[in-house]
Amino acid sequence: MGSPQVAQDETARLKRAVEELSILNDLARAIGASFNSHEIMQTIVRRSLRALNAEQGVITLIDRNALDPMKTLVRAAVSSTEREQFHLPQTLLGWMQLNMKPLLVDDLQHDDRFRGVKADSVIVSVLCVPLMVKSELKGVLTIYNKREGHTFTPDDQRLLAIIAAQSAQVIENARLYEEEQQYMKMQQEVRLAATIQLELLPKSAPTLPGYDIHGLTIPAQTVGGDYYDFIPINERRTAICIGDVTGKGLPASLLMANLQATLRGQTLIGENPKVCLVRSNKLLFQSTSQEKFATVFYGILDVKEHVLSYANAGHDHPVVMGDHAVVRRLNKGGIMLGAFEEFPYEDEVVPLPPGTTLVMYSDGITEAMNSAGDMYGEERLLQFLQANRAQTAKEIADALVADVRSFVGSTPQSDDMTVVVVARKA
Repeated sequence: MGSPQVAQDETARLKRAVEELSILNDLARAIGASFNSHEIMQTIVRRSLRALNAEQGVITLIDRNALDPMKTLVRAAVSSTEREQFHLPQTLLGWMQLNMKPLLVDDLQHDDRFRGVKADSVIVSVLCVPLMVKSELKGVLTIYNKREGHTFTPDDQRLLAIIAAQSAQVIENARLYEEEQQYMKMQQEVRLAATIQLELLPKSAPTLPGYDIHGLTIPAQTVGGDYYDFIPINERRTAICIGDVTGKGLPASLLMANLQATLRGQTLIGENPKVCLVRSNKLLFQSTSQEKFATVFYGILDVKEHVLSYANAGHDHPVVMGDHAVVRRLNKGGIMLGAFEEFPYEDEVVPLPPGTTLVMYSDGITEAMNSAGDMYGEERLLQFLQANRAQTAKEIADALVADVRSFVGSTPQSDDMTVVVVARKA
């Protein structure tokens, strides 16, 4: 028969095993039903402190996607004392990332592996274990200072390693769930922004005697930064404008809404295109950051005099075609809006005899690129317009977009595409 000491050791081992199993079962129940990653980590740390009789603990998640691979993504700390929170020295975190195995330090201040490491003077002993998911380090569970002056034991290390192994996937699942929920919320907000933006654009083109008008815009993303508008001034005069703000997506759509409100406000004052752009430029400059600007073509169509007075603020030069395909570009104006607070824009008046077609477009048309890296370009645009000038305004706009899409083929749309056509009937 074995000695009494062997029997006592075996009894103690079995008792410890039962206690550890109870700790792990309780922990599994406590964290298994939650999808709140911070709550889960706080529970893990609290249970670990209780199981190991330690002062403080922390879970540090690592952001692998950051430029700095040691950047902390999340830090959840719990203290069982009144002390201020300890901070895991970056050197220890780096050691864990390199070795990806448990680390037990009895005396941090005098451990040869971390000589010269600056750490809180109250930290004596440290126990770190990796949080691994599919052989990848996701974070570190760290426990500080065994109570009553004791040091952590190999049994403590083994238990904490089991806790980490049991918990890592639960934390990762909760974190991924939260990311998915955040992404879904963001997508919902973007869809709402797209709906609002669509409502800001004209519901239909104006019906003006002797004219055929059509406009369309196709954003590269759910929302875009291109803009066009028809703004009635009085029975004979209507403002027609097209714009393109810097960037794409939600930020560009917000700036587009700002631009629309600015131009509409200036149009209602009833000034000529030059004054409208001078004032709009100043307002846009004062309300946006330095890197934000917009190109705008702003014209006022007079259906009694059959003229278009316009000013072009850095936008692609609209094309004017007559019955004999004579092409003119409308380039009088100045630089884009928002670049400088003051700029002396110029305007011009052009006649629109019967059979004249005016085509305005954004650079998403001419700069559309195919898989070979070739752009649709100005030359191809002019050839298309000359060949299709006899069609209706809607037919020209729709066919132009179709021609651009045919040119780029399977290459994804990289920029917003907008076309506005104004044709005086022959």
